Amino acid sequence: MDRQFAIVTGASTGIGYEFERICAREGFDLLIAADEVEIAAADLRSEPGVGAIEALHVDLATQEGIEQLQAATKDRPIDVPMANAGRGLGHAFLDRDLARIRGVVHTNVTGTTGLLHKLGYDTRRRNQGHILITGSIAGFTPGNFQAVYNASKAYLNSLSFALREELRDTEISVTCLMPGATETEFFRRADMLDTKVGSEEKDDPAMVACQGFNAMMKGEGDVVTGLKNKIQSAIANVTPAEALAKQHRKTAEPGSAKH
Repeated sequence: MDRQFAIVTGASTGIGYEFERICAREGFDLLIAADEVEIAAADLRSEPGVGAIEALHVDLATQEGIEQLQAATKDRPIDVPMANAGRGLGHAFLDRDLARIRGVVHTNVTGTTGLLHKLGYDTRRRNQGHILITGSIAGFTPGNFQAVYNASKAYLNSLSFALREELRDTEISVTCLMPGATETEFFRRADMLDTKVGSEEKDDPAMVACQGFNAMMKGEGDVVTGLKNKIQSAIANVTPAEALAKQHRKTAEPGSAKH
């Protein structure tokens, strides 16, 4: 097995799909996990020079799903685990069904934590590899009408930096990709198409994935994609939480697309 081996979760569309394309072009064998993975895999397999691609339809919000993904590796050393699976949820916290709230927490927090623990343990044992975690600049801001999602991304941002420090004396790098609003299926699935952020122009997922992949391979700790997002994240670091929450309301409140 001369090719390196990469795992990409949340790989059906958007940033995850673009990660797959980059890994395929760079000569990685791939294990991809998400909804509609067979469609994504078929697109990649049609390109010349692509290595082995295995598609796994699995619920990574569950322990069973995580174990299924690990079993699918067949104990092959993982060079690049990319924890990209995530779920959004718009509208007011108290107006949302608790089952949907739990779905966001189980996918973004519980599932990603379990996945990183499983795959990260194997990576540490080899003392070699690059780990990527898809956080978000949303983690810097209390998310009015997007409260659970923003809180989950704050958790992932923090976990990424902590894990990187714990692995400082190893040959393993941990990179946190922190994009802003990106042109994916995210806002439709989160019921946020009637919001300002859901209706305005967004970043290209191919650009976001490319910057994230390059930062990961260089061993960088984090990357905020796009100049506008860099400015927003810098401002968020020096702005009181209450002011940030009020500002976020203007972009994520249902019906704000009309204003």
